[in-house]
Amino acid sequence: MGAVTSTVAARFAFFPPSPPSYGFEQPAPLPAPATPEPPAPATSKPPPPAPATPKPPPAGEEKGGGAVVELTGVPRRVNVEARRLRTKRGTEVVAMHVRQAGAKLTLLYSHGNAADLGQMYELFVELSAHLNVNLMGYDYSGYGQSTGKPSEQNTYSDIEAVYRCLIETYGASEDNIILYGQSVGSGPTLDLASRLTRLRAVVLHSPILSGLRVMYPVKHTYWFDIYKNIDKIPLVRCPVLVIHGTADEVVDCSHGRSLWELAEVKYEPLWIKGGNHCNLELYPEYIKHLKKFVGAIEKSPPPPPIDECMESSGPSDCTPAEPECTADSRKSTDCRDKARPSIDQRQSTDRRDKPRGSTDRRDKTRKSVDHPEKPRASVDQPDRPRKSIDRFGGMMKSVRLCNIDCFKVTATSGS
Repeated sequence: MGAVTSTVAARFAFFPPSPPSYGFEQPAPLPAPATPEPPAPATSKPPPPAPATPKPPPAGEEKGGGAVVELTGVPRRVNVEARRLRTKRGTEVVAMHVRQAGAKLTLLYSHGNAADLGQMYELFVELSAHLNVNLMGYDYSGYGQSTGKPSEQNTYSDIEAVYRCLIETYGASEDNIILYGQSVGSGPTLDLASRLTRLRAVVLHSPILSGLRVMYPVKHTYWFDIYKNIDKIPLVRCPVLVIHGTADEVVDCSHGRSLWELAEVKYEPLWIKGGNHCNLELYPEYIKHLKKFVGAIEKSPPPPPIDECMESSGPSDCTPAEPECTADSRKSTDCRDKARPSIDQRQSTDRRDKPRGSTDRRDKTRKSVDHPEKPRASVDQPDRPRKSIDRFGGMMKSVRLCNIDCFKVTATSGS
C-alpha cells in the first residue's frame, strides 16, 4: 500500500510540459584574436621558447558553473544567462540567471509542477525588475531541457546544484539569498532551507504540507510520503512568508496556514481572497506584498554567524523550546501521580479475594482472543484511502489543465 500511495503522490507532484516550451543551443565560440608574428631577431641565437599557455575550456564551459547555453523559443535579453548544471545524481539541469543592476539580494525560484523555464521566462524577468533582485530559476530533472526523470530526490540535488552555481559563479552568498518555492517547489525549497543556517529568507507560494496530505488529510507522517514539509519547516531559522489563495481547489489553503503556524520566524502572511492555485500573480496585492517583504528583508541585518552550540549539536538543539515544553512536562508529572494509587493497590495482596477475582477475569480475555472480528475490521479499513485515491483521479486531470492554462495566462500577462 505504501509503495502504491507513494507512486500516486509522485504522479501528482510531477507534470512536466510535453513537449518543452523552449529549446537551447550552444553559443558560438568567440574567434581568437590574431597575434602578429614578432620580427626575426638580428642575432643568430634561437628565440627563447614561448611560455606554455593553459588550454582554453570548451565553448561555454566555466569552472563550477556548468556550460553556458542560449535558450531558444524565448526573447533574448542581455541580462539573462542560461547554463547547464550537472547534479550530484548525474543529471544535467537547465537554469537561467536574471541580472538586475544594483540588486543586493538574489531570489532562487523553484517553480510549480506543470511549468518549465519557457513558460516562466517572462514572469522571472518581471519579478526581477519589480523586486529589484537577481533571480535564478531552473528546471527540475526531466523538465524542459533538463535530463533525467523527475523525482523527489532528484529535485533535492537539482536545487543544490543551482545554489552552488549561485555561490561559485555569480558571487552570491548564503546570507543574501531568498529561497522561493511554488506548489511542489516548496519541497526542494524547504529541504535546502532546513540545512542552511544563514539563509536570508523563504517565500512559500501555495505550498504543500506533504505529497500525501494533498491527497488525504492524514494526521501522521508516513515513511512513504514525499516532500515532508510539515517536518522540515520548524528547522528553518530565517523569516518565512506564506502566500496562498483562499479558493485553492488543488492544495487547500489549510496547507499554507499550517506551515505558517509551524514556522519559527513568521512574516505577515498573504491570504489572497478568491485566489486559486495558479493565478495569484494576477492579483495586485501579490506583487505589492512581495515587494514589501523583500524591502523589509533588505533593510534587516543579515543573520549572525553560527555559534558554537549550533556547530556542535545542530540547529534543533539550540532552538529555544522551554515555553512549549513547560506545559507538557507538567502534564506528564500529573500523570505519574495518577499512576501511584495503582501501585499501592498491587501492594495490598494480603486479601485472597482479589487474586481470585483476577483469576476469574481471565475468561474475559479469552473471549476477546476467541473473537477476531475487530482485528479483521481494522484490516479491512483501507477502503477509505482507496476512495480518496479514486477521487484523486479527477483531481489530477483538473490540476493538469489548471497548471498549463494558468501559466499561459501568466506568461502573456508578464510580457
